[in-house]
Amino acid sequence: MNRSITRRRFFGLGLAGAATALVGPDLAWPANGPQLKARPGKPTQTVKPGIQPLGLAQGKDGAFSVPKDYDPAKPVPLVMMLHGARGRTEGFNTFLKVANEAGAAAVTPDSRQQSWDFDLSGRGADQAFLDRVLEFMFAHVNVDPRHIAVAGFSDGASYGLSTGLANGDLFTHILAYSPGFIVPAPRVGKPAIWISHGTHDEVLPFSNTQQSTIPQLEKWGYKVRFRKFDGKHEVSTDLVKESFGWFRA
Repeated sequence: MNRSITRRRFFGLGLAGAATALVGPDLAWPANGPQLKARPGKPTQTVKPGIQPLGLAQGKDGAFSVPKDYDPAKPVPLVMMLHGARGRTEGFNTFLKVANEAGAAAVTPDSRQQSWDFDLSGRGADQAFLDRVLEFMFAHVNVDPRHIAVAGFSDGASYGLSTGLANGDLFTHILAYSPGFIVPAPRVGKPAIWISHGTHDEVLPFSNTQQSTIPQLEKWGYKVRFRKFDGKHEVSTDLVKESFGWFRA
């Protein structure tokens, strides 16, 4: 039997009050915008396979993984996974292991405060840190520019979805597990989008995703793979593996 990992044991709790799919000016991007500057290129640093800390900050930092059979001469996919409002939990190691098994590099950064900065100060600290995280990954790993994804669960799914739409010239794919909303921003490119949501989600309503988020994305011209499942505010290991299969195709 597939063992689901709940919001408490995996990526963290989302915002229960986020009841609309497209959020107005009360939740807005920082003044410097959500555009990321980091871009893949030839790595300048060496890296060892496995799961390891980022080492970019004290306290709130993050972790990353490199496939065990990584060959610096061969580019690999990269996924940046964003946590929910309760922060990065032990379940993130599960995500990194799944990525490792799928032959992809992955990174799970910490937000600078409790959650991502469209919910807190609006001063752009998280966007600046994500740029540092991506610069680090691109400097250490030979990343396939055709397979770069931003992913997230709950709060992180909302943030990742919003960030991905604004940075479609960098991210080729978006993986959003149980998102709550999209923060408006200028859209760039046309990344492919995977969205999953439990039909009995008690934190972020399933109906928002099905009736608002997905129709809006399709209206904007995005190709969306929607995976609904009979469950609550959670994501299973099998669901993550399924999304990775879609991402790698």
